[in-house]
Amino acid sequence: MAAAAPPPPPEPDQTLALPDALLLRVLACLPEPHLTGAASLVCRRWTRLAGRLRRRLAVRDWGFVAHRLPYRFPDLADLDLFPASIAAPTAAAPHAAAPLLTCGALSLTLDTSADPPLGACRFLDDDALDRGLAAVAASFPNLRRLSATAAAESGGLMAIAGGCLTLQELELHRCTDLALRPVSAFAHLQILRIVAASPALYGTGEGGGVTDIGLTILAHGCKRLVKLELLGCEGSYDGIAAVGRCCAMLEELTIADHRMDGGWLAALAFCGNLKTLRLQGCSRIDDDPGPAEHLGACLTLESLQLHRCQLRDRRALHALYLVCEGAREIQVQNCWGLEDDMFALVGLCRRVKFLSLERCSLLTTRGLESVITSWSDLQSLEVVSCNKIKDEEITPALSELFSNLKELKWRPDNKSLLAASLVGTGMGKKGRVFFKRQILPTHQRIKGKVLKYPAGVTS
Repeated sequence: MAAAAPPPPPEPDQTLALPDALLLRVLACLPEPHLTGAASLVCRRWTRLAGRLRRRLAVRDWGFVAHRLPYRFPDLADLDLFPASIAAPTAAAPHAAAPLLTCGALSLTLDTSADPPLGACRFLDDDALDRGLAAVAASFPNLRRLSATAAAESGGLMAIAGGCLTLQELELHRCTDLALRPVSAFAHLQILRIVAASPALYGTGEGGGVTDIGLTILAHGCKRLVKLELLGCEGSYDGIAAVGRCCAMLEELTIADHRMDGGWLAALAFCGNLKTLRLQGCSRIDDDPGPAEHLGACLTLESLQLHRCQLRDRRALHALYLVCEGAREIQVQNCWGLEDDMFALVGLCRRVKFLSLERCSLLTTRGLESVITSWSDLQSLEVVSCNKIKDEEITPALSELFSNLKELKWRPDNKSLLAASLVGTGMGKKGRVFFKRQILPTHQRIKGKVLKYPAGVTS
């Protein structure tokens, strides 16, 4: 019996003749999912070249930061180290798989041996965090954006400030007043996002968090800020006033889930260049806004955005609209307590050109009409998933206003959305009418019986 023929030799790799510079130009034309997926698995050379084209990365393993990160991805401009800074749970039993809890882009492994399995987040020790940040500072001088966890000592952030001179955007988690001291060393910082350390989430003591002291340190050190986000911060009038006085270029301010003392709204008047004010996830706006004559106003404000906020305090909402009376764009999404009488307060803003309402379930058609018919400058209107606003309640005055708008997005409830999608289909009628039996030409129904005739034969 003849021996089997040997397999043909593999064809030579034609890309070996291409220089790295030319192959990089070819790989740069690929979409990012293909570049980071299939293309990087072809061979070691393609893996190395695809890593050179990668500009954005979220690291999951802190050991990768100091050892392989600079060699695998040497030209990163956007680096997220926060997921890697969370310490791994204790070793689970070999036969049991640890459950995974995912929220957005962050995934946490539940520690089944702990009680409770998900309490305060357990982070790496400060020495490990500082060493990792120092390695990043030495390897990525062109870094533009960084997301990291603040350590008790400032050595790591100081190294970043000295090594990454082009850094423009910084996001700090588990932040305290002392952790904000090195922020002043960032000469070109324009966007800053601060997630304050709360005892419930980060396991910090009573002295943790960001107060007026931290906000004052931030204000005096980051005078070129254009965008500032404060998540879970404490403070009061003094801290916000310091930010407004010192950060003269600030255009966008986001305050989320704040724990500020009463009276902070009046300090917004010091933000002389503020164009966008965004409140997110706030269970309260201002417990004690003070007399209306002492509030002042943001004269340059263009957009007021309220997302997932409690709007049940009439006095606080009245003060907010007084401060933002010059706003030309108002967005309200997924907010609670916005009844007709509370929504009527937005009439204090006389220059509104764009109004967006989404999932405001307590607002009625009459409450909406009483406000928007008084705005002579209104040009665009969006109403989505507001179930108490009904199509059949639209008055002639409201219809005339709709006809004069430049843009209108009208989907107040699911029924309106369904009716719009079924236009021309014949569906949406009553069942007894739509499903009425019809007698075909070749069929005849006599006393409950169906008689069928051959084609061309009539009864």
